[in-house]
Amino acid sequence: MDLNAVSSRTQTIIDEVSRIIVGKENVLRQVMVGILASGHILFEDFPGLAKTLIARSFAQVLGIDFRRIQFTPDLLPTDITGSHIFNRERGAFELSPGPIFANIILADEINRATPKTQSALLEAMQEGQVSIAGDTMTLPPPFIVIATQNPIEYEGTFPLPEAQLDRFMIRLSVGYPTEEQEVEILQRRVERKHDDMQLNTLSSAEELLGMRTTMEDVLVHSDLEKYIVAIVNGTRKHQSIHVGASPRASLALIKLARANAAIAGRDFVLPDDVKEYAVPVLAHRIILSPELWSKRVTEADVVNSIVSMTPVPKVS
Repeated sequence: MDLNAVSSRTQTIIDEVSRIIVGKENVLRQVMVGILASGHILFEDFPGLAKTLIARSFAQVLGIDFRRIQFTPDLLPTDITGSHIFNRERGAFELSPGPIFANIILADEINRATPKTQSALLEAMQEGQVSIAGDTMTLPPPFIVIATQNPIEYEGTFPLPEAQLDRFMIRLSVGYPTEEQEVEILQRRVERKHDDMQLNTLSSAEELLGMRTTMEDVLVHSDLEKYIVAIVNGTRKHQSIHVGASPRASLALIKLARANAAIAGRDFVLPDDVKEYAVPVLAHRIILSPELWSKRVTEADVVNSIVSMTPVPKVS
């Protein structure tokens, strides 16, 4: 598969998901870029904005396994990874795999589970494997975690630790639809005469892995590599940031920039590819100085200021 085929295929996938997700083409494109870049995605937004539906729809159209895990305070790590259960007939313990053995995992309201349960995802997200009672098992590729959390409801929640946040390649929000888009949502429901809507399966796990391999052919000029490092390094020197982003953020940014170029049908990365994903990659990886909280300055504001102050390379 060449880059033109990747561009055409991914656009077809996005268009199919758009049949059920109204007016959020940019968000769907960012999700597709994240999936192509082998990244995990964190949705932070209000309830009822189709975060779960987006994850399920992409899994259906891509033709890969999907599992949804509802995170609650009483959820245990073994409820995610699975455990060994004694089989009386055979007189031996047998592995009962948990829902994490799938291609796309939806960790719904991830911040409602305890830190111990959240930590069950760390090894899986970083290394693509889980350890159960001393046995290490590889998860089926591709493996993607899409998590959601509510930014306004904090009672009974456990904030994600920095190590967990850092493993999410991008943090996205869906946002409310416009009035016209919401009318279209109602019209489509009336015309369907039922809640469920079936999407066509257009791809497979093997094809997605092939598209990821093709993406590695996208050229990144050395000046753009320095540009990415300059932006990330700016988070470590900025006076408003208490803790800056790690090299994992630089790697995420270059992978997303290459995936964005591939979806656009280009075999080279532009500075605009980097700029587009600076906030989704960096905003959740930095910790602002406490005095900024009272001034209502957000992480996105600070990242945007760093990007605006970083000289853009002129690459021919």
